[in-house]
Amino acid sequence: MVEKAAADVRLVVFVCEAGMGSSLIGANQLKRRVKDAGLGVNVIHARVGEIPPDADVVLAHEGLAERARNAAPGAVVLSFKNFLNNPAAELLVSRLSAGQPISSDRPA
Repeated sequence: MVEKAAADVRLVVFVCEAGMGSSLIGANQLKRRVKDAGLGVNVIHARVGEIPPDADVVLAHEGLAERARNAAPGAVVLSFKNFLNNPAAELLVSRLSAGQPISSDRPA
């Protein structure tokens, strides 16, 4: 399992397979929530095969989570089922806001 201290999280990547629809909306919602919470975290949107090597946390649909883990083995990977009602994003923002560590939802 990968774990990151909240203070060490600087880059969050919201991934998709290839499209720009629901995942882009989800990424923009997360950006807004991170900004509203006053967190100094950068949120970007990327294809699962193009996750930057300095990603700290990756949010991926459950169908892409294993690929995300393989593409970013040093990142915490949080998976979800629904792009628009995303408990992984809620968990991330609440833990970062509380200064609590973030860990992957499944062993890497």
